[in-house]
Amino acid sequence: MLNPTVKDVARDAGVSVGTVSRVLAKNETVNPAIRQRVEEVIERLGYRPNSLGRSLRLNKSDIIGLVIPDITNPFFAELAKHLETLASAAGYSVLLANTHEDPKAERKQVQSLLGRAPAGIVIAPVSGSLVGEILPDGVVSVAIDRGLTGHSLVATDNFEGGRLAASHLLELGHRRIGYISGPSTTDVSIQRLNGFRGRIEETFSNQSQHVVELTVLEGNFDYKSGEAIGRQLLLGDIKQRPTAIATANDQQAIGLLRASRDLGIRVPEDLSIVGFDDIPLASLVLPRLTTVRQPLEEMAEIAVRAVLRGGAIMGLVTLKPALVERDSTAAPPAR
Repeated sequence: MLNPTVKDVARDAGVSVGTVSRVLAKNETVNPAIRQRVEEVIERLGYRPNSLGRSLRLNKSDIIGLVIPDITNPFFAELAKHLETLASAAGYSVLLANTHEDPKAERKQVQSLLGRAPAGIVIAPVSGSLVGEILPDGVVSVAIDRGLTGHSLVATDNFEGGRLAASHLLELGHRRIGYISGPSTTDVSIQRLNGFRGRIEETFSNQSQHVVELTVLEGNFDYKSGEAIGRQLLLGDIKQRPTAIATANDQQAIGLLRASRDLGIRVPEDLSIVGFDDIPLASLVLPRLTTVRQPLEEMAEIAVRAVLRGGAIMGLVTLKPALVERDSTAAPPAR
């Protein structure tokens, strides 16, 4: 059918035009069986609502705001790609705002987005976020990756991700281990470190003395941080340096790979490295990076679905991470 109308949808679904409009507006009062029938007809006919008309009726635009702390971080760039793809398929556009990990910039960006009457806002908040003070109750908002007090959150189980990384290194036989954390002001950094440390403590809880030497240094979520802190951990007596280092994200791990190469330390023969996130570059660097994968596409899908459904409170949605074993980890070298 060429350019089907809302009346065509209503006729084929056996409902009123008003019911179709409520389905399009994601009104939760529509009977689920009727909603499904209408959505099936919409899909079959290829109906696309008039976005301008819908915006005027609902006083909302067909824009989903996405607020992220660092567009140069490949994790957030990949997240933005998945969100845009999913939103576009539903007839929405994504307006991206980069906050540079700055609470004041974040507040300014969110205020600007609110002026566009967005259908909703998906936000990965910065540390010390101020946006809770300015988000009106009527605006659909979902936190993603990082928590925001009083808002629904979709995130990976970062604590479990830290445990997976630690378990992998322990099973390979490593007992001198370094860990490069993210900023201690971010909840994801704290959760990953707690999971990593907790797995080690749990494994050797019955030992009379410390079996694992764990050295933790704090960094930022970037390449330079991984390289600089990696040098700190790797310089000095070969008998004391770690045989394995885990990092809070893949950018740090890739920086660590460079530091290792510059120091003549072979990976994984002399040093095992585990990252976190599984950004696309993790499988392209040499050696290919063992890492903890976050289900980014699923995170994006849940966040977009929450916005399109009008922001029904979903609380905390926690998704399972997975260890991706590649070439950067092996048994520790014999001394």
